[in-house]
Parts: sequence; structure tokens; C-alpha cells
Amino acid sequence: MAEPTANLPPPINPKSGFCSETKTFHSLRPIVPLPPLSQPLSLAHYTLSLLQSSSATPPSTPVLIDASSSARHLSYSDFLSQFHSLTLSLSPLLSKSQVAYILSPPSLHVPLLYFSLLALGVVVSPANPLSSHDEIAYQLRLTNPALAFATSATAHKLPKGFKTILLDSPEFYSMIQPPGTRPSAPPCHPVEVNQTDTAAILYSSGTTGRVKGVVLSHRNFIALIAGMHALRMEPDPDEQPVSMLTLPLFHVFGFFMLIRAVSSGETLVLTERFDFEGMLKAVERFKVTHMPVSPPLIVALTKSELTKKYDLSSLRLLGSGGAPLGKDVAERFIQKFPNVEIVQGYGLTESGGGASRTADAEEAKQYASVGRLAENMEAKIVDPETGEALPPGQRGELWLRGPTIMKGYVGDDKATAETLDKDGWLKTGDLCYFDDEGFLYIVDRLKELIKYKAYQVPPAELEHILQSHPDIADVAVIPYPDEEAGQIPMAYVVRKPGSNITESIVMDFVAKQVAPYKKIRRVSFINSIPKSPAGKIMRRELVTLALSSGSSKL
Repeated sequence: MAEPTANLPPPINPKSGFCSETKTFHSLRPIVPLPPLSQPLSLAHYTLSLLQSSSATPPSTPVLIDASSSARHLSYSDFLSQFHSLTLSLSPLLSKSQVAYILSPPSLHVPLLYFSLLALGVVVSPANPLSSHDEIAYQLRLTNPALAFATSATAHKLPKGFKTILLDSPEFYSMIQPPGTRPSAPPCHPVEVNQTDTAAILYSSGTTGRVKGVVLSHRNFIALIAGMHALRMEPDPDEQPVSMLTLPLFHVFGFFMLIRAVSSGETLVLTERFDFEGMLKAVERFKVTHMPVSPPLIVALTKSELTKKYDLSSLRLLGSGGAPLGKDVAERFIQKFPNVEIVQGYGLTESGGGASRTADAEEAKQYASVGRLAENMEAKIVDPETGEALPPGQRGELWLRGPTIMKGYVGDDKATAETLDKDGWLKTGDLCYFDDEGFLYIVDRLKELIKYKAYQVPPAELEHILQSHPDIADVAVIPYPDEEAGQIPMAYVVRKPGSNITESIVMDFVAKQVAPYKKIRRVSFINSIPKSPAGKIMRRELVTLALSSGSSKL
């Protein structure tokens, strides 16, 4: 077991990081120094400074590769050239602190766009390209963007007349050309970006109501990347690290893993549409060494016979996050792939994606844990009933505090106040505990979010939709465990008298109004929804009922 190296003063326990006086857990990692907060610095420029100061990556090394075609790639030298050109092109169109809404599948252009917008102090707001028209309309009202970036396949989802630049258009291609090859543009004056300025608004569902826009600063991501960069394992000098992103770039996990890869001079393989066998082909073809993944993908790799068709010997490490990974799944994976290490982590969009992780091979053997508290972070385990902070071994709600914690929710002061207290503690809504060696374990969710393949699905949103159906008297949506997806949305439906509404009608009704990952995938009919005296749905009762019945109809 790796020994903690943080120099913790008494009365902080050096093994668990727990302070008996303040009832607070402290990180066991070495303190990572951050740039002075008064220093103007964008996430883009900080990331590129790390690349230039510590990377021996030759300029001709690919930074981005399109998995569908190795001919479509971008070297580090071309990336930097196109980044400067795009920044110059965008500077007359967007001002500091304005929001840019991005609706695009992964491509070589999206990372370029992120970096240029961040360098200009423009707020990056990427959304799921599979979102419905209504979901997109709501996000646009929430963030009020000045400009949208889309593709010819997604632009129709934006309101007519909305100012939009297509990433697959001649207009955008001209914007990334060197200045000498296109008409002269006005000079680009350097933009002073403060670390406390907003870098991104990423979308996350709350426990009730609709999607929330999580406001994250440049400082939030600088702190996250600084920690990961300082504690990273040194790569083999004879082997270029190649990561494959199976994660969407609009998700906080994909967002910061992209930034991290560039800061370390890695090669990043992107795929527009995830396909399991296509991923295996890409691992073989590009000799992928690292992949950040969600637990369902580890399940698929463990179970699939397709893995025998491809040479996956280049794989060294999988970084699992987005949802808890079962100990049995991890052990079965290691049996099948003994030379591949699994490291786990935990975080929320509201924590910038990072809160805890395993740091080395010894820590990674704690399969049931999501690792130790990340550098520069503090935590509390709080009894949900009494508000009392608890010691190691006791379960309660996880609270987090540190430099990666969000600024708040855009346009929602009430939700911000409910989630962030006056002392800067983020209430995660997750039931957790720390053991005596500082390892964090996720037990259950206090929040009601359903985690479908690491996507967040708010039951209240689906209930609102179903309640609008004329044949439904009442409804409750719960998480139903699924080995492949983690959890699937299941609806308990009370029919109106005389109604013969069927399971397929319920599923189709929702599917037409939401993104695919939010679809109802299991339905049971019931006489009444159990509720508390205050009218709150008793979801745990329904979960127990669903697990005990094992039937799609009751």
C-alpha cells in the first residue's frame, strides 16, 4: 500500500487524514502549489505552459487523431498554429465573458475551439448533440449565448436565425488557416483573463427540476490539472502515451481529460460515434495506452469475446469514473487483462470532475474504493439527519471543499445556496464513508439522480413528462440496477380509470421528448404511488418492490 506523503500537523491523523477537532478529512497527497490567484491566467495558456515547460514531445507528434481515419490528424505544431489563427479569427466576434454554446459531436475542431474560446475569456458551454429541441431551448434561455457553434448535422436543433458558425463549413476552415493565407483581419489585442473568471458552463441535472448550468472558473480547472500534472506517473521515454477518449467532450470527465492530455503532450484519439468494436480496432491500430472510461465499458471489455480478435497489448491503464465500479467487475477484468491497471476516481460536475482518485498500482488494488481525497481538497462526512460531522468508518453525506469546487449554478441562486454553504462546502448528495487509511467509498446516492452509463437522468423531469399523458394518473421514476448501464430509468405508472395504456406506449411517449440516454427502459403498473405525509415519493420503497418482484408488470 502506498504510504501517504502529506506532512499533516497534529491533531490530523497521518493515516486517515481526519482531524478530530474540526471533524474534517484532509488530503493525504502532497500539497500542490498553484499560480498566485492575482496572476491573470486562462486555462488555455496555463495548459500550454505546462506542455511547453515539461514535455519532450516532438512538434510533429500527433495531438489529435480521428479514429475513423488516421489520415485525419493534427500534430502539436499544427494544433498550436491553428489555435493562434482561430483565436485571432474569433476575437472580433466574441468578447470576454460572453457565452459560446457548442452543439457538436467530437471532432478535431472541438478541442481547438475550446482552447481558443478559453484564451479569449469566452465562456465555453458545450451540450449533448443528442439533446432534444426543448432541452436545447431551455439551455439557451439559461445561458444566453452570444454565438453558437454546431455542425451541419446538429444546427437544425437551434432556433431559426440564431447566430451560428458550422464547424464543418468553409467559413470555419478559413478561420483556422494561418493569417497570411486569408484576408487580413483586425489585430487581436491580448485579453486579460483572471483565474476567477468563468471558464465553462457545463450542464448537470439537480435532484429536482430541470438541467442546471454549473459555473466553473479557470481557477477550478487550473487547480485540477495542476494536481494531476504534478502527481502523474512518468511515461516510458521510449513510448508515446496515446489516450483514447470514449467520453463525450461536453461531459466534465471528457472536458478535463482532454485538457490534461494536452498539458502532458499525449496523443488523443477521438471518435465521433462510440462503437465497441470500432474502439477495439482503434486500440490496435493506434497502439492506445490509456483510456478514461465509465464502468459499463469495463463490463463490456470483461464479457465480450470480440476482444480476442484484436491486439490490445498496448493498453496499460484504464481510468474509471462517472459511476461506481463494482469490486467483482474489477476483479474479473484484471483476471482477463492482467497487464492493464484500473485506477478509479470520483467527482461531480460541481467539483470540476475531480475529488478523489487512486494514485498508483498499490492504491488501485482497493477495487471497492474510489481512491483517496485529491490534493488540496478537504471533506466531511455529515449525518443527513443531525448535521453532525462523522469520523472514519461512519456513513453520511459527503461534503467537499477545495479550489476545484464550482462557483454556483447559473441563474439559480436558490439551488446554489442549497448546494454550497457559506463556508464553501459542496453538499454532494452522495452517501459515503472514509476508512482508516483515507480511502473513500461510495455507498449509495442521497440524491435521486439516476446514473445511466455515467449520464445523469433526473427522475422529476421524466415524471413531469409522463404526468402530461392523459391516461396516466400518477407516476414515479426510479433507478433500476443494470450490469451494463449501471442504472436504467424505470417508471411506476398509475393508470387512469378505464385506461389500457401499455408499457410500449409509456416508453415511446417519453422517448419522443428526451435525449436517448433519458429514455424509460422498464415499466410497471401499480395501484398507487407510496408517498410520505408531506407528499414526497418514497422511492426506496419502490426500488425494493422492483427488486423483489423482478417482473416488468405488477
